[in-house]
Amino acid sequence: MRIIDFRKATYAFSTVLVVASLLSFAVWGLKLGIDFTGGSLLEIEYKNARPQNEEIIANLAEIDEKDAVLQPTGERGVILRLPNIDEAKHQAILEILGGPDDVLEKQFTSIGPTIGQELRRNAIWAIVLVMLMIMLYISWAFRLVSRPIASWKYGVAALIALIHDVSIPVGFFAVLGHFYGITVDTLFVTALLTILGFSVHDTIVVFDRIRENLKKFGTREPFEELVEKSLRQTIGRSINTSLTVMFVMLALYLFGGATTKYFSLAILIGVGFGTYSSIFIASFLLITWNKWSLKAR
Repeated sequence: MRIIDFRKATYAFSTVLVVASLLSFAVWGLKLGIDFTGGSLLEIEYKNARPQNEEIIANLAEIDEKDAVLQPTGERGVILRLPNIDEAKHQAILEILGGPDDVLEKQFTSIGPTIGQELRRNAIWAIVLVMLMIMLYISWAFRLVSRPIASWKYGVAALIALIHDVSIPVGFFAVLGHFYGITVDTLFVTALLTILGFSVHDTIVVFDRIRENLKKFGTREPFEELVEKSLRQTIGRSINTSLTVMFVMLALYLFGGATTKYFSLAILIGVGFGTYSSIFIASFLLITWNKWSLKAR
């Protein structure tokens, strides 16, 4: 059976995933970390056994820190996300949690709300601009291949695939934020930009092979057969390249530190779906677009 014969199934599968992701984002949104909202982050490690979460929260409530978000890390560590606090409150928190005899401070970061809003705005612009520039670049790179598909359609197909690849991790983290309190920070934005890079790399590999086959065979073969031939020539390389990245990210997720845990998870999800979209979405869109053009004549 030909790869391209799975078009309807992959379109349906991707539509369900993207709609579910966008709905999750629209209803719950992302739980933003202090990088985007402003606030303080305190990471500590207990020298002895770590108390229960309820006990730590009760201790913080004694000094009116009821809005703290607690995230255990490792066997004895704790990450606390708090509203902006001054140095006096910082020291009071350390003291109420056990003091220097029982608690080792590993990290303390404080970001103002103005800087957080600016980072959030810049992050959105960075993602949008990268996607638009990728679309324009692909349209320009394929300018000499205008038959039977115009060069700008390659760029639009790649853009649709990129939206697919970004929306799924965003929806996944919206679910994690709502049900498990997982926050996103600037590392999450870095992960999304990394996903865009890997995804467009795979897409260009397939598109470039389509371009070469068009130059070689021209109109002697139907366009969908050329796409099928190109996919079979590149699918092994695309999967193997992505698997090497995914294995590294899986190891980082399982054995890495708490600060990179969800960064690696986002890349793991995004690269997997990016490879899928390069094979089963971007190239298939070219075939569908070509069929519509033929029917319109």
